[in-house]
Amino acid sequence: MRYRTLGGTGIEVSVHCLGAMMFGMVGNTDHEDSARIIHTALDAGINFVDTADMYSRGESEEIVGKALAGRRDEVVLATKVHFPMGEGPNRGGNSRRWITRAVEDSLRRLRTDWIDLYQVHRPDHTTDIEETLAALTDLVRQGKVRAIGCSSFPAQDIAEAHHVAERRGLYRFRTEQPPYNLLARGVETHQLPTAQRYGMGTLTYSPLANGFLSGKVRKDQPVDLTTGRPALTPFRFDASLPENAAKFDALEKLTELAADLGVPLAQLAVAFPAAHPAVTSVIIGPRTMEQLTSLLAGVELELDDATLDRIDEIVPPGTDLYRADGAWQPPSLAASRRRRPIGERAAA
Repeated sequence: MRYRTLGGTGIEVSVHCLGAMMFGMVGNTDHEDSARIIHTALDAGINFVDTADMYSRGESEEIVGKALAGRRDEVVLATKVHFPMGEGPNRGGNSRRWITRAVEDSLRRLRTDWIDLYQVHRPDHTTDIEETLAALTDLVRQGKVRAIGCSSFPAQDIAEAHHVAERRGLYRFRTEQPPYNLLARGVETHQLPTAQRYGMGTLTYSPLANGFLSGKVRKDQPVDLTTGRPALTPFRFDASLPENAAKFDALEKLTELAADLGVPLAQLAVAFPAAHPAVTSVIIGPRTMEQLTSLLAGVELELDDATLDRIDEIVPPGTDLYRADGAWQPPSLAASRRRRPIGERAAA
């Protein structure tokens, strides 16, 4: 397994990161089987594990914590904070009040004294970024957190966070975690170049586009919408929807490309983000041992320029055929922010 430095921290992480979102009630409910998957990944050389407090409402962190017993020092452990973890208006977000509570809960569930990378899962425009960074800085100084990062932050929010950190003498985000895959290349336009500009590490998620690039989905074949990722987001897999037409057309061409290379489509999909110079680690999120074994079989796949050129012809750089992030949208896209009041819209 190859390793890369994480955002100037000096921490070396594997190019594949084991994502734990599918461990727990939304995926693999068997804790022992999930632990075996984690151990197999570690034995294969993966030393980077990413989870979040909201994955299965804390169950994922509990599974990871149990699985890492006796092996904690081997692992660079990442988790996240932001999404609601209970009833009430202050049980989520990026406030100091919630972060200081949420980190203690994560440490308890993970059975550890420190978190290597603590990430803000989404922006929160109700909280001043200085408030968030100040709370995270205190956690680093207390030794509970080694480094801090963000996830799915627009480029302008990344830049603002770095400017605030510099002005106020606070710790800065060392990493960004955006969605990035063969069908979702919009981050190539702004987020990845911005992360590079600020010397950030990038760990990308959804390389299989929530299972769409798993090799099990084809244009003219029915999709089982009752299990796995299709059950969570069935609208992404409905070939009858007009907005999915270009995505299914690209899927067929990418499947042909993978066949020409003699590899499964899933392995091509995972290899693609790792070829970008801004990407430090690609998060893979297997639900089963079979899925993990299949992805690990492709760790040595290196895409040459000719292959990347063919991918560019199918899905041009910076193009999004697949919206990988349905959990958050910039407030600027809300109708109230895009429309002047009636009576003020005309030029005269």
